[in-house]
Amino acid sequence: MDDKKIARINELYRKSKAEGLTEAEKAEQDTLRREYIQSVRQNLRSQLNNVMIQEEDGSVTDLGKKFGGIKDEQS
Repeated sequence: MDDKKIARINELYRKSKAEGLTEAEKAEQDTLRREYIQSVRQNLRSQLNNVMIQEEDGSVTDLGKKFGGIKDEQS
């Protein structure tokens, strides 16, 4: 998600509080919000796939390899 889209989300939010949105603007806001949430989820998933845990016995467990293929039911 680029800065222009984030700025547009904020602009639409401020306008919705000040004077309300047209139906087209509400649809645009909903689309942009969904895209933003998807982007955040992707970034979080990527970060979690790069986590490694060192076990007490000294071995290292790569959580990305262990759990990376599991999909979240809501996405």
